[in-house]
Amino acid sequence: MTIDQTTDATLLAALPGYPARPGKIVAVHLSYSSRAEQRGRRPAAPSYFFKASSSLARTGGTVERPAGTELLAFEGEIALVIGEPARRVPLGSAWDHVAWVTAANDLGLYDLRANDKGSNVRSKGGDGYTPMGPHLIDARTVDPGALRVRAWVNGELRQDDTTAGLIFPLAQFVADLSQHFTLERGDVILTGTPAGSSVIVPGDVVEVEVDAPASGATSGRLVTTVVAGPDIPFDAAVGSLPSVDDTQREEAWGSREAAGLGAPGAEGAEPGQPVAEAGDATEAGRSAADGPASVISPASVISPALRAKLERVPVAGLSAQLRKRGLNNVTIDGVRPLHPGRKLVGTAKTLRFVPGREDLFASHGGGYNAQKRAFDAVGEGEVIVIEARGEAGSGTLGDILAIRAQARGAAGIVTDGGVRDLDAVSAVGIPVYTVGAHPAVLGRKHVPWDLDTTIACGGTTVQPGDVIVGDADGVIVIPPALAEAVADAALAQEDEDAWIAARVAEGHPVDGLFPMNAQWRERYAAEHGASS
Repeated sequence: MTIDQTTDATLLAALPGYPARPGKIVAVHLSYSSRAEQRGRRPAAPSYFFKASSSLARTGGTVERPAGTELLAFEGEIALVIGEPARRVPLGSAWDHVAWVTAANDLGLYDLRANDKGSNVRSKGGDGYTPMGPHLIDARTVDPGALRVRAWVNGELRQDDTTAGLIFPLAQFVADLSQHFTLERGDVILTGTPAGSSVIVPGDVVEVEVDAPASGATSGRLVTTVVAGPDIPFDAAVGSLPSVDDTQREEAWGSREAAGLGAPGAEGAEPGQPVAEAGDATEAGRSAADGPASVISPASVISPALRAKLERVPVAGLSAQLRKRGLNNVTIDGVRPLHPGRKLVGTAKTLRFVPGREDLFASHGGGYNAQKRAFDAVGEGEVIVIEARGEAGSGTLGDILAIRAQARGAAGIVTDGGVRDLDAVSAVGIPVYTVGAHPAVLGRKHVPWDLDTTIACGGTTVQPGDVIVGDADGVIVIPPALAEAVADAALAQEDEDAWIAARVAEGHPVDGLFPMNAQWRERYAAEHGASS
């Protein structure tokens, strides 16, 4: 890359006591709700990757798109510059270790993602792939929860979001990373990008700005121009060659439509269904650039044929089959359906509430909290399963959230807490299981804490992607790997039980018939075989 390495870190070099370059650049994979919704997955905790300090570039410079590649993408981000070393610092004081805030462009070449998975060494480590600047904002003068990041391509606004849309607060990145290593003076944290990132080509000019609208403080416009790299091919003898497919194109451009691939559902993809990462079909929806997947895709667990089976078999039959396999603690106890005549079948999307505490509710209960994020992100065929510790002293959802879940195509909602606006929730029609009604709002007993993590609901453990089935008897949790076998066995048992019931109706005693002894078993096998 044609980067002036003597001036690529002028921001820091001009500050007394700072190194010419930061020792570390740490970048967050996925951090904004808008980006998570676009990608169809939401992390339960931050994940990171390192960028080379030699990737730093100043404003007004150029970045090369290497010969033979097509998917260079920009990502406007807020960069944090560490002032005081941070090691095992608590969340409450983590922001004190941030000296400055500025704009950054976390450029990446999707053509090189395949072999590096979430490390992004080659795809994001190139010379000039981390422009920063042009000015530093004193972190002590701004509210970290009220910063804005915007990006323009050729003068057209492409990204516009604020830190209110973050999944994790900025200070959490500092506290989290400091648990594992010392953040040193001059280190940089790139805090992730919102929706709107897309592909850029030679001749494009990208501008990124970070500001604090309340005070007017700004980083100024960080300007980078894309140029074509020299006609020097990558050497297959020493490493990975560029490789792209439609999955990479969709994620680089931001959508199938923008990539010219047609609407979702074309070429075999189901509407609303994340596309599996190339080369890793076992983790549907995983993006190498956005770190490890946190949830199993619903469609990867419940096929249409399996769904049909689960809709036919009663929960009691599934319970019996799981018990035969040594699984006894798989029922969500204490919950009853608002619509007893409707069957519930789907995969779990989990949401956890912790006991109410005023200070925690103040920090986690307002704004775009975990409860709202769960209902906004639930996918088609998923069941929102809520851990409320069996505490029915307040509602864990109301009619607005029920409507949102239904609009998103959710299969249902299960909560071991209360429901408020019960009549209105019932009228929505989506299957809901709850311990009962309560008029109080969430803050009375609960704090919405996190989602897409292992929870306890109604006395049993529920993991994201578990198969959830409910009827008038209650709700059962089935490990995904067992779902097909359990459904088949339960259906076979249903046929057998129906035959036994018919014999009892004819006047036969249950002794020896239920369960069947050898004589009855032989008769059943003969008749069953004859009717098959």
